[in-house]
Amino acid sequence: MKKLLLLLLLLPVQVSTWACPACEKQQPELLKGITHGTGPEGRWDYIIMIFMTLVVLLTLYFSIKWLIRPGEKSSEHIKRTVLNFD
Repeated sequence: MKKLLLLLLLLPVQVSTWACPACEKQQPELLKGITHGTGPEGRWDYIIMIFMTLVVLLTLYFSIKWLIRPGEKSSEHIKRTVLNFD
């Protein structure tokens, strides 16, 4: 039941991100049908997009890594003021 509810909530988000036919004609072959608008118009636009993608992927990687294994083992770490294991 939870999966069905999540699917119903996220389906409109995905459908609304597809490009309309008018925008699809203006986009380069690589990005056709992905976004609205004209897409990148020059070499600098692609460089900026690649850089932004790398920053997002690195941020996602380290966020997940430090959520799974935070690594704070010190007894004087700030989290010990909240977590009292008596």
